[in-house]
Amino acid sequence: MLKRNQLYQLVVCRFWETVREPAVLFWGIVFPVLISIGLGLAFSKNSETKFNFVIAQNSPTKLDSLLSVYGQKGTKNGKEVFVWTVEDSTLGNTLFSFIYFPWSDAIVSLKRGESDVILTDSMGKTRYHFDPFNAPAQLAYTKLSALLQSPTHISTAPQEIEPLTLKGVRYIDFLIPGLLAFGLMSSLLWGISYTIIECRSQKLLRRMIATPMKKSNYLIAIMFVRTIMNLIEALLLIFVVWLIFDIRIQGSMGALVVLFIAGNVAFTGLSVLLSCRTSKTETGTGLINLVQMPMMLLSGIFFSYHNFPDWSITAIKLLPLTALADGFRAIFNEGAGWLQVATPTAALFVMGLVCFVVGMKWFKWQ
Repeated sequence: MLKRNQLYQLVVCRFWETVREPAVLFWGIVFPVLISIGLGLAFSKNSETKFNFVIAQNSPTKLDSLLSVYGQKGTKNGKEVFVWTVEDSTLGNTLFSFIYFPWSDAIVSLKRGESDVILTDSMGKTRYHFDPFNAPAQLAYTKLSALLQSPTHISTAPQEIEPLTLKGVRYIDFLIPGLLAFGLMSSLLWGISYTIIECRSQKLLRRMIATPMKKSNYLIAIMFVRTIMNLIEALLLIFVVWLIFDIRIQGSMGALVVLFIAGNVAFTGLSVLLSCRTSKTETGTGLINLVQMPMMLLSGIFFSYHNFPDWSITAIKLLPLTALADGFRAIFNEGAGWLQVATPTAALFVMGLVCFVVGMKWFKWQ
């Protein structure tokens, strides 16, 4: 009875310590939702595609005559700009923006990402200058070259194109499950690891040695409160994206709940292992970033990890954040059930329990 009361008091104490901090509530719950809304609006509401070109030429060119006919003249930062709009009811309108710069300024504009392609004219032939490994620049070149070949017929959309409007194929459908997984990982790594390390660095853990408190109860209390915070964040995020972007969970709700718990167990165990002996906050911050940053970049949160070389895909799939994000996407977008996510769920549970047991064994109070 005493042990149960001890764990209960630790959970209540930790809960009030957490919710009484406005910064914790904002960064842990509100901020991920705002990020999701911002990215969702940026990538799901665009009905126009815009490409920016710099013309680095003083003498008149063939393009100049076309812009005088099809372009709309304007100004940007005191510079003359021509915008050529190609209307397309199927794929959305395309805006080609042209600005005149000397070659040196054109290079600077390209370096800053303000333009996609630099255009010059040699013996009446348009030349394109851009990074061949830049996909948006390649698309800009392809679009403009086709437009210059047929400026009067380019707006006719091919009849065989049928835009997909199915749920789950939009970028926002890909993004939200990834953000849900990343938010869960980030909340636990910083909310548990950094908290423990900070308490140890301030000698607070040393004072607990004199009490009959079990270290397992202390760690479980932190884990339980953080899991509740993650649940609130997840429910709020799912409600908001359903309300704004009409994102629905197509798979098993039961499988989603179990996978969510498995993710909490996995990253809780990892957090305990990271913080079990570290006593300096600087070292702890470095360790957390060392774990978090590679997974944030490699695990396909903002873009597919299939963009990486084929030889690296197998290793990327072994990362816990990859397993969690892929599982969430399978349930959200593919209608997956228990069997489809059983493997990542089991793997996350096992990883979390192993890390938690090792972390407890190595745990030091000072």
